[in-house]
Amino acid sequence: MSNIGFVYIMTNKNKTVLYIGVTNNLCRRIFEHKNHLNKKSFTDNYQVENCIFYEEFSDFNLAIKRETEIKKWNREKKEALINKKNPEWKVLATEKGFIQKNNSFAKQVSDVLKDFEKEYNITPFNRNDNQPLEE
Repeated sequence: MSNIGFVYIMTNKNKTVLYIGVTNNLCRRIFEHKNHLNKKSFTDNYQVENCIFYEEFSDFNLAIKRETEIKKWNREKKEALINKKNPEWKVLATEKGFIQKNNSFAKQVSDVLKDFEKEYNITPFNRNDNQPLEE
């Protein structure tokens, strides 16, 4: 049994409302929001239907802690978090699944390497392609 968790931020079409939630199944939860299954709830009242941010955790308890942390933040700090991952505030996940960027595999690998270089202060390794591979 999987114990994963997601923290997510949703907004309405005018991007005036932010809702922070936690779930073990992001697509199901978005379905519930979009179909207004919880009548008279905050998300129903404010028409919150667009998932613009999420983080995945291998342990649901960590997701709950992160949700609690983010909920304490002011709007400016929440917006900075969203902008770091999704500066255009595009929908990232729907009830039908996660929306993937249409990037080539080479671009995806390059992006991952750049993230590692930044996060772990790793100097890029440049190989001289004129040299034969050692056996």
